Amino acid sequence: MCSVLAFRLSSPARASWLQTLPPQQREQPIYTTRAHVFQIDPSTKKNWVPASKQAVTVSYFYDSTRNSYRIISVDGSKVIINSTITPNMTFTKTSQKFGQWADSRANTVFGLGFASEQQLTKFAEKFQEVKDAAKLAKDKSQEKGDTLSNHSQESGRETPSANQAQSFNGTDDEKISFSPEAAQLKSENERLKSVVEQSNTTAKKYETELQTLKESNARLVDALQESSANVESWKKELTACQEESDTLRKKIAELESECNEANQEKQKNAQLTIRVKELEAELQEKEQELENLRRQAEIIPQLMGECESITAKLKAAESQNKELEGKLEGLQMDINDSRQKQGNMKGELKKFMDILDGKLDELHEFRQGLSK
Repeated sequence: MCSVLAFRLSSPARASWLQTLPPQQREQPIYTTRAHVFQIDPSTKKNWVPASKQAVTVSYFYDSTRNSYRIISVDGSKVIINSTITPNMTFTKTSQKFGQWADSRANTVFGLGFASEQQLTKFAEKFQEVKDAAKLAKDKSQEKGDTLSNHSQESGRETPSANQAQSFNGTDDEKISFSPEAAQLKSENERLKSVVEQSNTTAKKYETELQTLKESNARLVDALQESSANVESWKKELTACQEESDTLRKKIAELESECNEANQEKQKNAQLTIRVKELEAELQEKEQELENLRRQAEIIPQLMGECESITAKLKAAESQNKELEGKLEGLQMDINDSRQKQGNMKGELKKFMDILDGKLDELHEFRQGLSK
């Protein structure tokens, strides 16, 4: 009953009745993307002020009852874009990833920063498409308003004739005497009947449209529920991404600490390598001194008997030298083990040097004895 009454209303009355429906039953999303939202600074009209801390969802919505289009963006519980698209709006690309448009109703300029040029191009194409659709809807509404006004004028002209037809009531003789007027009234009645039939057809059409709107509302409710579920899933994905980001940051910190430790080990190895080279140089000097002593011992064959004890000592020193050389080779292979081994090697080298000094002193005393 209510639906029939609603469709029997005039078009402005029916539009106002449909507008009482909640927005989620009147609007449906037709395109969605993600971008960083900015608004022009109202004081300077030059600088951009970020309306969102991160990329948010920006959607085109279509209102089937008002036949209008809007761009809506929500950051949490805050609506940062609510712009109705009109035919005189223009979307301008100011860079490869940034675009803007002015909204005179909101008295501001909106700017969107996209992740890629393809997203910006697609959004601009959708803006132009929606703008053309809004222009077409405006033209249709004007044509419809003109048609309704003409129809109301025709109905006003036909009403007096109908009243005359209803008020005409006389005898058969009177009807015969006024037959031309009766024929005219009959034709007007037939025309009124056709108008009533057209109105009935229009009422059926409106009932069909109402059923279609109900089905559209049901689909919109399902789409809204699905979008709510998508929002929840996006929130979960965002939480998972944040947790993964925190984990990666911890791993990066651990790797940086490990790199610092590796650099310290490299520095220690470099220092140990330098020390080994110094020890090898000292060892070569000692070997040269021993070689000189051997040559001097070979020059004096007549003193071989007396020098047997010294030779034995020298052999013992050579054996000790070989042992020390073996120890040095072991020390060279175990340089990276610990500093304690280096200290032991230094002590052994010092002892060896003391022995060599003692041997040199003995040789010097022996030479002095020989010279005497």
